[in-house]
Amino acid sequence: MSLITGDGRVVSADVELADSFLSRAVGLMFRRSFSGALVFDMGRETYDGIHMLFVFFPIDVVFLDPDKQIVDMKLNLRPWIGTAFPKSRFRYAIELPAGTIEKAQLIIGDKLSW
Repeated sequence: MSLITGDGRVVSADVELADSFLSRAVGLMFRRSFSGALVFDMGRETYDGIHMLFVFFPIDVVFLDPDKQIVDMKLNLRPWIGTAFPKSRFRYAIELPAGTIEKAQLIIGDKLSW
């Protein structure tokens, strides 16, 4: 499964879904590396944040509304101490390797699919 922009650009060729309580709670914790996209489906719109406790590498985070449109982005969250709280409610959060947002030239308002 791939993560693709509305105009067909591939953001990541490898997508994992975190759609259960346990998979959302663990996320990228304790992994030594990650090269894909981890999509969190929160099941509803929320203001919940993302933490970097037990995450050993920097990441980018994209927040999307229920229509999978980007509403906020956080770049290069620091391992262990970083946090990300979006400016508006979101349904999906996507964790990506640091630098992916810039490389893929993502902007607020882009639509993504997987």
